[in-house]
Amino acid sequence: MNFVNEFISMYGTTILYSILTAIAGYIGIVVKNLYEKYINDKTKKDVVNTCVRAVEQLYTDLHGQDKLDKCIESVSAMLGEKGITITDIEVRMLIEAAVNEFNQSFGGTDTE
Repeated sequence: MNFVNEFISMYGTTILYSILTAIAGYIGIVVKNLYEKYINDKTKKDVVNTCVRAVEQLYTDLHGQDKLDKCIESVSAMLGEKGITITDIEVRMLIEAAVNEFNQSFGGTDTE
């Protein structure tokens, strides 16, 4: 019993500091990952909204699938430059949501 008390008195604070440092490091990593996910999601939405508006203004002679292709190309390029990965289905869903919002804001027709 004396050995345990002696060990704890000698190394207890060091062990406690190590445990607290590991916990703080883990919490920091979790917070960083959550922050990056939030920022990446917000950046994706902002880029898609910008691209949808730009394609609507720049490519007035294109319609339907051609506009969608231009928008997908622009979104992929812009997010690629920022080092943000995005799936094809995610791009399409964000574009559809942005187009729907754009149409409702400016009195366009609903897409069905």
